[in-house]
Parts: sequence; C-alpha cells; structure tokens
Amino acid sequence: MTPRESSVFTLALIQTRCGPDPDANLQKTLALAERAARQGARIVCTQELFRTQYFCQLEDYRNFELAEPVPGPTTDAFSSLAKKLGVVCICSVFERRAPGLYHNTAAVIDADGALLGIYRKMHIPDDPGYFEKFYFTPGDTGFKAWQTRFGKIGVLICWDQWFPEAARLVALQGAQIIFCPTAIGWLPAERAKFGRAQHDAWETVQRAHAVANGCYWAAVNRVGLEKPAGTKTAGIHFWGQSFVAGPDGAVLAKASATREETLLVKVDLRAIERQRTHWPFLRDRRVDAYGHIAIRFAD
Repeated sequence: MTPRESSVFTLALIQTRCGPDPDANLQKTLALAERAARQGARIVCTQELFRTQYFCQLEDYRNFELAEPVPGPTTDAFSSLAKKLGVVCICSVFERRAPGLYHNTAAVIDADGALLGIYRKMHIPDDPGYFEKFYFTPGDTGFKAWQTRFGKIGVLICWDQWFPEAARLVALQGAQIIFCPTAIGWLPAERAKFGRAQHDAWETVQRAHAVANGCYWAAVNRVGLEKPAGTKTAGIHFWGQSFVAGPDGAVLAKASATREETLLVKVDLRAIERQRTHWPFLRDRRVDAYGHIAIRFAD
C-alpha cells in the first residue's frame, strides 16, 4: 500500500434492529459486515449485544442461556469473515467465562482472522430498564488498545462512554480510533420531556473524548423499540444515531434515528498528529498532580 492508502481508510458501523432469534441476528450482521467490506470498509464494528434483543430490561435467569464462550460461535464467525475479506472486526459478545461468571465483552479480530484480544466492560450500570449488574461481572482486562493492520484501536462499551478516565486510559495505550458498541435509548415515558437532552449529553460527552484525546471516536448504537415479550414493561426506544467524530470533535457522519443503517465513514490517521500538534493536551498534562484521581471522593 502507498502511505496515503495506509493512513486513509473506511470504517463501517453496523446499526440494526434486533429480533428475538440470536442466530438470525448473527447472520444478518455478518451479511451487513461482508457487504460493508466489499464496499471498501477496512474496520467493521457491531453494536453492543447485537445477537440478542436488549435482555437487561428484566432480571431473568433464563437470559444467561444466551451467553457463549470466547472464543466461541460469534468470534469464530467473525474470524472467518475477517480472514476471507481482509477486514478488521470488533464484535460484541455476551461472554460466559465460567459457570456463574459472565461479562459484556468485545472481541477484536485482525484482518488475518486472528483474535487479538478482548475487552470486558468495566463500568456496569444499574438503572430502570438497564439492569446490567444482574448479568455482568465488571471487567478485569483493564483499558487496552491493539495494533491492527489498519491502525491502533481501542474499545469501550456503552456505560464506559460517560467516563473521561476510561477514554483517556485507552488513548494513552496508543489508540488512534476508539470504538464504542452501545445499546442506549429512551424510556418511552421520558422521551418527550428528557429525550433531546439525554441524546445531546450522550453525543456531547463522546465528542469531548475525541477532542480531549485527539483521536477518532466511533459510537455504534442499535435502533427501534424493544419490548420484552409477555411483560407489561414499556420497553426502550433505542435512538440509533451511530456516529464518528474526528480528532477535533466534529461529527463526520451520523446514522438515522429510526432506520437500520451501515454507516461508512472515511478517516485519515494523519489528522491525529495534526490535531495533537495544534492542541497539545497530551503535552500539557500535569501527571505529577493527578494522584487523587484514584480516590472515590475528596471528603
């Protein structure tokens, strides 16, 4: 490849509606990933827990049956696709690590099909409709970045996206692009009053991470209303709007709020050095003065 070809390439963010059949969701996502790769994408990322509807709306022990090991069926399928098409894949997995031990995990697969590693979600929410602490053990992988054929990438997952410490630590591992598979939306009763503010906060904090760290940020969300069958819950209206922000925080492209969409976005890794040179936040960090960041609160 020429120097330009090695620094300029296309990302694909796969935003879909999820049905009740995990195998059908997998096959649909694989087909969309293959189509994106044939359209020129070099790194493909799924949304969070794409194989299932968002089961964390309820605390139900039967949902643990949806988990799988890593390596396992999902990572094997994406490894085969990556090797066949020469594309890097980030795929979300409900990981069964051991009996009674489950994680919300993202697997990073290089363009030769090799499983480079996993990231286990570190911050686990527990809010109305998002009962994730019932299912997921907090991650123990730490914050990581991996050198892939097309650049060094890091991964955070959903609730992680609100924490500046997480984004900074991934960037300090050398990540040029931080991917964030997510499943976030409105509770229908709150949408009219709080919907716009909630979405604006979600997008703003992630764009701020791109600015503060001088890197690309790619957030991948699901779309559509999901209401657990056989329950009286109102469900969650997932707001879609997957997006990529550049190192200056500008939104380069954004997906629909209502439709399935594979967002194809061209990035240029040379923009990272230009941005960090002109806005040298990493240079001016006072690492000698940040010791208290590791305490809960300064009582």
